[in-house]
Parts: sequence; structure tokens; C-alpha cells
Amino acid sequence: MTSELSWAVGLGLAAGLLSLIDPVPYVRDVLRGSTRPHRGTWCVWSVLGIVAFFSQWGGGGGWSLVMVGIQAVSMTMVFALSIRRGVGGLARIDQTLIGVAIVGILGWQVSDEPLVAVVCVVVADLAGALMMLPKTWRDPGSETLSTFALAGASGVLAALAEGPAGLTLLLYPVYFGVINALTAGIIVARTRALRVLTPS
Repeated sequence: MTSELSWAVGLGLAAGLLSLIDPVPYVRDVLRGSTRPHRGTWCVWSVLGIVAFFSQWGGGGGWSLVMVGIQAVSMTMVFALSIRRGVGGLARIDQTLIGVAIVGILGWQVSDEPLVAVVCVVVADLAGALMMLPKTWRDPGSETLSTFALAGASGVLAALAEGPAGLTLLLYPVYFGVINALTAGIIVARTRALRVLTPS
């Protein structure tokens, strides 16, 4: 194994490990009542996870199915918890974004062009993230910072593991790293701003 390949394997494994760890504090905080997940967001993300698992399974996926399967289960678990412990999902803007996400998921499934399929996944995932953004801005304490920080790091590591790959391979991990890092940044910035506005 060359040095370059071993680095790629190491980065890929690290990204996988972080992606398995990052849901744990989120589920813990939901059960504690400190985190209140957005129902629409986690509905979209759980559907994406389930579709990804069965798409890879149908395509003869190997060991990658383990990580994808665990992610699908963890996202579906959060969505199930959000039904009673979460917020949102019924406003008109939420319904519109869910519609956008559905179009993205369907586009992913019917597209024969890999880059178009990846763009559709990004659109669907982003629609889910945008549903959560207003709540996170108003109440940053209702989200778990460590989950998004870990997810952002896993996206960066996954992108680095791909190396100088084409846009098709790099688009999703780069997007995943950026959107989660931005969410973590919003949580930190808004928490600090609200502390300044409401001193103890």
C-alpha cells in the first residue's frame, strides 16, 4: 500500500468513525429535553438515509452498507423522537421545503448521470437543513453543537480522503462538511450574541 493510499484509507476511516459518533450526543440531548429537533428536517434526512441504504444494497454495496445503515437508523431514530419531542414541520415554508426535498430525492433516483444525482441529493439535504435554520437562529440552545461540529469534521475528512477527485465525488462530502460547520458556527455565534443581549 502506497503512502498516499494509506493516508486516504486513514482519513476515510476517521470520517466514518466520526459519522458514527456524532448522533450519540444528539440523541442523548433529545432524551434529556435540551435539544428539540425540527421534525421536517429529520424527516427529510431519515428518508435520504433509508433511500441511500437500499440504493447501495440494491447496487451490491459491501462494507460501506454498515456505516450507511447505522446513519439511516440513527437519523430515523431522531425523527421518531422528534414526533413527540420536536418542533415545526407544518408551516407553509416547511411544506414547501419538504416538497423541494422530495423532488431532489426523486431526481436522485431517476437520474442516470452521477453528477446530476449528487446535485439532487445536495438539494434535498439542503432543503432539510434550511427548515431547521430559523429555529437554530432563534434558539441555538435547542440544537447540539458537538453533533454538527463532528459531522462537519467528518465531511472535511471524507473530502480529503477523496484527494484530487472529480466534482462528482467531492461535491457531497464538501457540501456536508460546509453545511454542518456553518450550522455549528451559527449555534456558537448566536449563543454568544444572546448572552450579550441578556446578561445574567
